[in-house]
Amino acid sequence: MDMDKELSILVREIADKLSGRNLKLGVAESCTGGFLSNAITNLPGASKFFKLSVVSYSEDVKKSVLGVGSSILKKHGTVSEETAISMMEGVMKIGHTDIGLSVTGVAGPERIEEKDVGLVFIAAAVGDRVESQGFKFSGDREEIKRQASLESLRFLKRVLDIGL
Repeated sequence: MDMDKELSILVREIADKLSGRNLKLGVAESCTGGFLSNAITNLPGASKFFKLSVVSYSEDVKKSVLGVGSSILKKHGTVSEETAISMMEGVMKIGHTDIGLSVTGVAGPERIEEKDVGLVFIAAAVGDRVESQGFKFSGDREEIKRQASLESLRFLKRVLDIGL
């Protein structure tokens, strides 16, 4: 299936699940640089379920806006499961949302923090239930951003299917 079509279908399915229950989604994204939020807001009426997005591209914003602890960043780095979880918790807290989603990773072309290009961590929460997972994507920078965004939506849908 075409990636744009799958993005659109996933967003619609997520919208249907959340809108029917009056639940709100907050997103924190790093390596995707706003691509994930753009895919969500391409759906007319997304404001019924999509409350906010923070594109926390720098370590400073991860700390100062999302509240990711310096100790987490020092011990695990900006690209880690722990950071993804903390980013997701932070966006849920500042946005007062029921559902959270975050993504952080290395889009390339160079490694960062001794982590390979294509390494991505995604975290999602439904209320108090938190799930996270690491992924490895390949391709150029744009392809990795698109794959990470698509997988973030797939991951969120799986978490919602289990948790709602």
